[in-house]
Amino acid sequence: MVKIKTIIIHYILLIPIVTSCQMKKEIPEFHVEMSHPENKYRIEPVYDSIRTLENVSASFPYGGSSGEWGESRKRWTEQHGTPIGAAITYYAKYEDKFYHLNADFPVDTIKDWTKRYYPSSEVEENQEVLQEYIYDRKPAQKRTYIEFRDLVFGFAPKGMVVVWLRYGGTQKEVGRYQAEVIEDDQALEAKLFSRTITVPREQIRIENAVPDASPEKWDNYRIKYNWKPEIISENKNFRLFWVLTEYFNAEYENKLRPMVVHPKVEKRAVPSLITFFWETGKGEKYEGRAFFDWKKTNELFKSLDDGNNEIQIKIEANNSGFEVLINNQPLEMVNKRVFKNDREFKESYK
Repeated sequence: MVKIKTIIIHYILLIPIVTSCQMKKEIPEFHVEMSHPENKYRIEPVYDSIRTLENVSASFPYGGSSGEWGESRKRWTEQHGTPIGAAITYYAKYEDKFYHLNADFPVDTIKDWTKRYYPSSEVEENQEVLQEYIYDRKPAQKRTYIEFRDLVFGFAPKGMVVVWLRYGGTQKEVGRYQAEVIEDDQALEAKLFSRTITVPREQIRIENAVPDASPEKWDNYRIKYNWKPEIISENKNFRLFWVLTEYFNAEYENKLRPMVVHPKVEKRAVPSLITFFWETGKGEKYEGRAFFDWKKTNELFKSLDDGNNEIQIKIEANNSGFEVLINNQPLEMVNKRVFKNDREFKESYK
């Protein structure tokens, strides 16, 4: 079953206060994460370097990859600079191969994205209307808008590497890159197996081999369609406050009012989970969760024109449940849930 990203919930419920020195820093400060799709696809870095626009040295954490696709669940010392590329040599146990990645990130995109601040909560009283993102964050907005904080790498089979930037409750894909197999790997073997791996390489081949390892599944997750989420109710007192969307490609979005009231059609991947909060009166506060099946959702999207599509979540008037459709065509879900909650929003019923 798809899980709600721990980092989203923890981050938004426990928003850290950014210190004044952080506010004044001239170059980005970020953590680096190494993720993989499953534990059987763990990789071990041998050499690594992250290139930065400012020529500041930056590198990877110690140890190998962990967590799940797009989220390692591990932190290391903060790195500094505007990351514009990476050179990584790593070992994939399950293939018994050494790979080298030399990736150049799109510089103009990175320069733009690392200057952005994305919202993770409602605006404070007397602030301007919440924006999708801003470039100039005022001191009073430090609890609302979050800067780029994490550079995330995902290592899939056959040398496929995906890179994301994370801003608390928002994660955006930078790109997909291809690492090349290193044929002459004796020196790398000697270095890695003397320092990190203490069992013979032949034993690694036997115990960790995944003969049918393929990147196809995670490559397919990157397919995007033009669509928007439309969450409505038959209840005339319906107020939608907050929508968290997680995607199979490991991107995620955090949207609040007024963005959730007037969603935009954008190129988006197939969602894995949409979590949404609404009210229909005082004491009538609800949370819904829609868990998606990638294959069924993708097949339905493929059958439609690549235009103004909608994933429609229609909530029953009595708040007991909801149905999910794409352009009014019913969509089979993995699971659907509705909970009562006590979360307060600025425009909650009093």
